[in-house]
Amino acid sequence: MAEESSYINHDYRRCSGKHAIGNQTFDLCISAYGRLRRIAELMVGRIGRFISVGGAPAYRGYMNPALFKPPGLPVPTSEEAPLVEVEQEDVKGWRIVQTEEIVFKYHPTATHFRYPFVYGPYQLLPREWCVVRRILDKRPHIIVPDDGLIMYTFGYAGNLAHAVLLAVDKPEKSAGQVFNCGDERVLSLRQVIEIISSALEHEWEIISMPSQLAIPARPMMMQPVTTHRILNIAKIQRELGYHDVVDPADALTHTAKWLVDHPPKTGGQEETLLQDPFDYHAEDQLIVAWKKLTKSMPKITFKQEPGFGVYYSGPGGRYKSSDQFK
Repeated sequence: MAEESSYINHDYRRCSGKHAIGNQTFDLCISAYGRLRRIAELMVGRIGRFISVGGAPAYRGYMNPALFKPPGLPVPTSEEAPLVEVEQEDVKGWRIVQTEEIVFKYHPTATHFRYPFVYGPYQLLPREWCVVRRILDKRPHIIVPDDGLIMYTFGYAGNLAHAVLLAVDKPEKSAGQVFNCGDERVLSLRQVIEIISSALEHEWEIISMPSQLAIPARPMMMQPVTTHRILNIAKIQRELGYHDVVDPADALTHTAKWLVDHPPKTGGQEETLLQDPFDYHAEDQLIVAWKKLTKSMPKITFKQEPGFGVYYSGPGGRYKSSDQFK
């Protein structure tokens, strides 16, 4: 679980890095996004190994799925997938790619991780709060886009830390490499909501709408469309032996309960970053209008109602062709 270090040397001034470090040298530096370029430069000649953390938005189409025809990031996305090469396609992604290049320029044997969305205690952008607060506010329903089938690779903080430590323990296999990382099990948005609801013992109606109408769900969609963002983590599994140390369902449960005990301030930084106004009056109006619309749909009679195909044998599917078959 998350812990805070008893010793933190916080260098917050842009040009004071060399002064703060002095003549110190280190066996290892683990540097995350934020001031990664500057730290990579400062650590030249001072360290034995450099491990850095960037992000999956380096991939072309991660933030701009319309770059692909048809739109959507290729699933799953491996480390060899195209990166953002043109600033006009995605400014943030382009900067992330530039940072990666600077890291390997200064430290050719570095290990670099492309993080997915992170969840767990202390996160500044806790998507789970969109669900948890509505539960705490005793909402009877929640809106999801397209039945909540959208899927993203997320990473529980403890699992991602484990991934980084595997690189620490296996320098010969991780040197000079880039790794995707994230939870092995990818959950749909609906599954996330159902796991959190169960953990907090809350029953409500999950109301599906087309994504174009499901405006209150935008902070959980985290992009304008419901295309998937799934990273291929086979490389880190194969080369470093990665496996989740915390099951995602357990991680979500822990995260939800932590948020209950440590709720973000209403209208505070977290909710501002999420861009979720929690406008329940508007949500209720939308739900009433949606239910009225669906009830007004005329009943369509088919001469022969389409089925799911003879290969489907689940509920409502094909029956046995003979009672003699066991």
